[in-house]
Amino acid sequence: MAPRSKKPVEGTLIRVHYDAGWGNRITLRGNKPPLAWSVGQEATWSDGHVWTYVWPKDSGKLEFKPLLNDRSWSIGGNYELHGGAPVDIYPSFAPGAATLEKKYDFFSPQLNNSRTLIVSLPPSYVENPLKRYPVLYMHDGQNCFEDSSSFTGVSWGVDRTRDALVSQGRMDEVIIVGITNIGPQRAFEYTGGQRNERFGGGDLYGAFLVETVKPWVDRQYRTLPGREDTALMGSSLGGLISFYLGTRYPHVFSKVACLSSAFGWNGLDLVSEVYSWGEPPPVKFYIDAGTNRDPWIPTQRMKEALLSKGYVQGENLYHYEDKGGRHTEASWAKRVHKPLRFLFPWQSTSTPR
Repeated sequence: MAPRSKKPVEGTLIRVHYDAGWGNRITLRGNKPPLAWSVGQEATWSDGHVWTYVWPKDSGKLEFKPLLNDRSWSIGGNYELHGGAPVDIYPSFAPGAATLEKKYDFFSPQLNNSRTLIVSLPPSYVENPLKRYPVLYMHDGQNCFEDSSSFTGVSWGVDRTRDALVSQGRMDEVIIVGITNIGPQRAFEYTGGQRNERFGGGDLYGAFLVETVKPWVDRQYRTLPGREDTALMGSSLGGLISFYLGTRYPHVFSKVACLSSAFGWNGLDLVSEVYSWGEPPPVKFYIDAGTNRDPWIPTQRMKEALLSKGYVQGENLYHYEDKGGRHTEASWAKRVHKPLRFLFPWQSTSTPR
């Protein structure tokens, strides 16, 4: 084990949180001296399995990666350190597979019904127990991960896309929670507005998600529960309810992805609502639609409404037009990498407090 540091050294601190095990060590390689890509510099172990390295420069940008025993590179992209700003990272080194866990008969006191929650834990979840994760909540959960349960027999495969993007250093790791729909209740739960027997239960569904589902997930798993690390995503009516809840709970969700959303619902009701906003909610939105029998025009109207309120494409808004895209899980699977990268770009996750 590396010796403990006896006196502080001036510079910018890099903290690598990882239990390397007895006799192992963490090194760093990087693109500027005294670091190099050819051989690693030793990090110093401290209590809590925090390995520290003091970058002696006080300005400029450094790209670096930790290694286990100076042989195994951390999974994902290069990390960045900007002059004077310390950085905390929670790496993993062993390639693995995501884990699906299912919570059956999860009861909703708000809706008086039960459903299954499907939780996808990223490959590093077991390897690095010091790490906490952002959470993406997805509607129509049976369509998210497994072809065998998907409505059309083709799932989004969102966990596989996430893991591929992480390994390429194009997004941060996240826990994904799929909330399955209850077929006959889907339209009721995924629409807001005036309530009747068939429609308008979105506020009840939102209360279920915020007051029951999210607290359970935060207790059960190592999450980052703050709004800056919590997102929603869905398609069709699932995209509609994602947008609706994002605007009702901006203190809970900071980012929302809406694919092929039913923005034409109830006479473009949500689009009209955006135009009536005073101060826009502090939420970033991804919206898209295909051009082949998809709600392309209503999505254009929503884009125009958001732009009129000061949203900026590429910053807090990402609008995408999928040429030839259709209203199917297969189309959403092909482009789900876009909202994932927009919502959770590499090295964007907040540091646990």
